[in-house]
Amino acid sequence: MNSKDLENFRKLLLEKREELLEDIGQHHDLSLKESVKDSAGTDATYSTHMADQGTDAQEREKAFYIASRDEKYLRNIDAALDRIENGTFGICLSCGEEIPKERLEAVPITQHCIACKEKNK
Repeated sequence: MNSKDLENFRKLLLEKREELLEDIGQHHDLSLKESVKDSAGTDATYSTHMADQGTDAQEREKAFYIASRDEKYLRNIDAALDRIENGTFGICLSCGEEIPKERLEAVPITQHCIACKEKNK
């Protein structure tokens, strides 16, 4: 892979990283910090209904799952950026062959060519 391709992938990964960090921040700010009292409103003079509490808990759980998934993807992006820096980006970890550019464009964090990925399913 030539240096121009590597630079394009680096830019793509950095853009995805920025978007992901923004999304993680929004999920954290909107969902994970929100308490039951906040969702009912600080001026609420009535207790929160059990069904509402269940819905709130489910939404917090979903937000936690999404944040966990995003953080894992962020680690994969950082690992791909490290591979660009150390010259191993685009090389399959299983067979050592070059990963086709088309696959890297579709999944820039991949570490395996399609054939090896299929074998590891």
